[in-house]
Amino acid sequence: MAEVDPEAGAAVNRWPLVLAVVVASGLFFYLLEPILLPFVLGGLIGYLGDPLVDMLERRRLNRTMAVVVVFLVFTAILVAVVIVAMPLLAHQLDGLVQKIPVFYQWVTDTAMPWLQQRLSIPTSYLPQLDWSGQLADNWQSLGKLMAKTIGKVTGSGAGLLLGLANLALVPVVAFYLMRDWDRLMARGLGLFPRAWQGKVAETVGEADEVLGAFLRGQFLVMCALGAIYGFGLWLVGVQLALLLGLVAGLSSIVPYLGFAVGIIASSVAAYVQFHDWSILLWVAVVFGVGQAVESMVLTPVLVGDRIGLHPVAVIFALMAGGQLAGFVGVVVALPVAAVIMVFARHAMAHYRSTDIYGGR
Repeated sequence: MAEVDPEAGAAVNRWPLVLAVVVASGLFFYLLEPILLPFVLGGLIGYLGDPLVDMLERRRLNRTMAVVVVFLVFTAILVAVVIVAMPLLAHQLDGLVQKIPVFYQWVTDTAMPWLQQRLSIPTSYLPQLDWSGQLADNWQSLGKLMAKTIGKVTGSGAGLLLGLANLALVPVVAFYLMRDWDRLMARGLGLFPRAWQGKVAETVGEADEVLGAFLRGQFLVMCALGAIYGFGLWLVGVQLALLLGLVAGLSSIVPYLGFAVGIIASSVAAYVQFHDWSILLWVAVVFGVGQAVESMVLTPVLVGDRIGLHPVAVIFALMAGGQLAGFVGVVVALPVAAVIMVFARHAMAHYRSTDIYGGR
């Protein structure tokens, strides 16, 4: 009679408990999604700041004082961005609003006839746009509509207080999580059975490496690309340089999407501004330099090959997160996907070592 491995039996018996914990956690977060945003943002800030706090601790600084120093640095950076970048960005957004009618005129007078002539498209197949009619009336009333919307939002005292409370919670949550991060991680590991703790610690360490590479590395890559694109377009003379660089940098969260979105939007904006096809060459040079710097310097140094998420997986994770949990889901989608990828890799390695995969 074949002997039953007691460890294998115990492992099988644990799986229903693990599945129940996963399902309960998912249900818990789904039901509490409306109040999770400050905790998610605070957790991300705490995670980003923990390595800096650890570094200051190694220099014999008290943990709480190290957290205060990191908080002051983060606050100084945020204040500098708000003071310097926000007025410029607001000015360029205003410029974009003013240029929409000009862009519309270019589409109707230049782009549509060119498409019709080159592709022999019948006029009836092209969209019929009439700026002098309802579209112009709606555009002129856009400012009034936005003013009414802002008035409704700010007019709701309870909603405004709740939003301010959630905003105020973010630094509080971040401070306490950053201060107690190592202790919380140790206690979390202690909740697992002793037989699992070694493997769990190894897997969590690998997930931390992947997650850190994404949150810290990819964020720095996005900021660097936004700065490169914005500065390059400013040198070329594009009026919406800062706004276009910001859009291209944020879109770079998906590999190559920032390049595609940025070069198309910048080419249109530059041509509408200068009415000269040669300007497109300079736009292509700016984005070519940015892409070369990203491929040869930024990604290898800041991110490396530790994330391993396919671009399609990145797009799916963002869309799935938004569908399941709205803005909170979008914020946590890629970090969760990176961690799931690590655990899936270990699960696949275990599956390939079993008799089922081997065919025995």
